[in-house]
Amino acid sequence: MNQMSPPDLVSESLADGVLTLTLGGGKAHPLSLGMIAALHRSIHRASEDTSVRVVVIHGPGSIFCAGHDLKEIARHREDGDKGRAYLEQLFNSCGAMMKAVTLCPKPTIAAVEGVATAGGLQLVAACDLAFASDASRYCLPGVNNGGFCTTPAVAVARVIGRKQVMEMALSGEMFDADWARGAGLINRSMPADELLPFVNDFAARLATRHQPAIAAGKQTLYRQLEMPLELAYVHATSVMIDHFMDPERIEKEPKR
Repeated sequence: MNQMSPPDLVSESLADGVLTLTLGGGKAHPLSLGMIAALHRSIHRASEDTSVRVVVIHGPGSIFCAGHDLKEIARHREDGDKGRAYLEQLFNSCGAMMKAVTLCPKPTIAAVEGVATAGGLQLVAACDLAFASDASRYCLPGVNNGGFCTTPAVAVARVIGRKQVMEMALSGEMFDADWARGAGLINRSMPADELLPFVNDFAARLATRHQPAIAAGKQTLYRQLEMPLELAYVHATSVMIDHFMDPERIEKEPKR
């Protein structure tokens, strides 16, 4: 699988079960309507393709993703409704794409070299895992432009604490990789030249796991986090029993 979504928005490369989605669309890789649609199509295909076992999202260069395309938004201010219909389509489409990233049955990994801001940070947070360069930085800048990063905060608030997301959203400041790692926004940071080899190796190891168990386990983990403790154990126990009854799991057990 080697494809490019026109016009050069998302390239796809599949090797050893790992699908790498490389963001294009210019240096900032903005989340235009076209980029959102291209990413959503790629995630949808990956979810259904049995040859894909892990998905890596990589925004190369100094900017992982700068969030929504402000120039595209500005062009729609000339619409009769000042862009309201376009904005409804934009944010609804973006929310659906972000949910698809999180709910994808395959593990999703963000590889972050540079700045992830606004919707770009939302994309990092939507992934199951995030590995980053020491030079990476993170920001929810809405307040700096008279707004608030309300939809990006949906994903971010689900991976870091309430105080941390409020600090990001209210200050509009840029936070470094050390802060992001401490807050739980990223899993690990490392020198830039080590990032992609590490991500590729990590993803390749994930790709060797038993995929039905990974898909069910990932879905269950997210679902039980939203449940009261008692219901969480009931739900997780049912899935755990299914794991242990899986013929492939039984075959790998030590023999008496």
